[in-house]
Amino acid sequence: MRRLVLRPLAVAGSQLAAVAVTVFALTSALPGDTAVVILGEHATDEQVAALRAQLHLDVPLWERFVAWSAGVAHGDLGESLLTGVAVSDEIARGFATTTLLTVLALAVVIPLALAVGVATGLRPGSLLDRMLNGTIVLLNSIPEFALALLLVALFAVRLGWLPATAAGASGWSLAARPAVLVLPVAVLVSKQLCALARQVRIGVSEADGAEYAMHARLHGLTERTVVFRHVLPNALGPAVQQLARAVDGLLGGVVVVEAVFALPGMGSGFIDAVMARDLPAVQGYALVFAITTIALNLLADVVSRLLVPQREVVA
Repeated sequence: MRRLVLRPLAVAGSQLAAVAVTVFALTSALPGDTAVVILGEHATDEQVAALRAQLHLDVPLWERFVAWSAGVAHGDLGESLLTGVAVSDEIARGFATTTLLTVLALAVVIPLALAVGVATGLRPGSLLDRMLNGTIVLLNSIPEFALALLLVALFAVRLGWLPATAAGASGWSLAARPAVLVLPVAVLVSKQLCALARQVRIGVSEADGAEYAMHARLHGLTERTVVFRHVLPNALGPAVQQLARAVDGLLGGVVVVEAVFALPGMGSGFIDAVMARDLPAVQGYALVFAITTIALNLLADVVSRLLVPQREVVA
């Protein structure tokens, strides 16, 4: 059990260190000058130089990295250059909205993907199986922002069934207005459902045709027992890894969805920080997204190792 956890944990630690260096280097290499963005194009060189000194943007890059790393190690992500508010508070402000969207999307996509994946995996080549493959090709060919705009044009503008944006609501208060969440969640689910269902379908199809499943049937076990005791446990290991990737995809999709539907979450905050060249905020958001991704993959790795194929047939 210790080897099962310690090795992935060590890998995750090295990934986190590499990500921290990469995030700082890439955000520092962004084009433009934060001081110019804040003061405007008509600011004098003296004003820009004074603000750069005030924001410590004139010190060498390695000194800024050491100071930033020391702060991160103590849980301090710095202060926003624009608002002066702690970056951790800025991130926490959008955390509820992003978490609510992600949790709702997972609550829909996981049971739906399992149901579709098992149904098609047990009947490869069926009409439902062919429809799933066709839907995968169709949905994967449509970018998230285009799908979001299509849904808004149809269900909000033409039919008037749902609101086009969630303007005026934020955080957990969005839960009191479920209508504004339907279209954003639909976009997030549509991009991840097919990939996850397809992974479950492949695992179920392979496990259902495996030797241990055939032996279980020869021992007289019912089809339900064979599926739930022998097929599903062996099929869900790879699906757990795909689920972690689906959550990664959801976090990436949240950035687009929040921007299109005017949802004040972490994705919107990240875009605003990039547009304003607010480097501490950009670095904070990027680091939080990276840590979330690493943690999810670590959890998925451990869970998939625990789901070691049980190939013994118990009559």
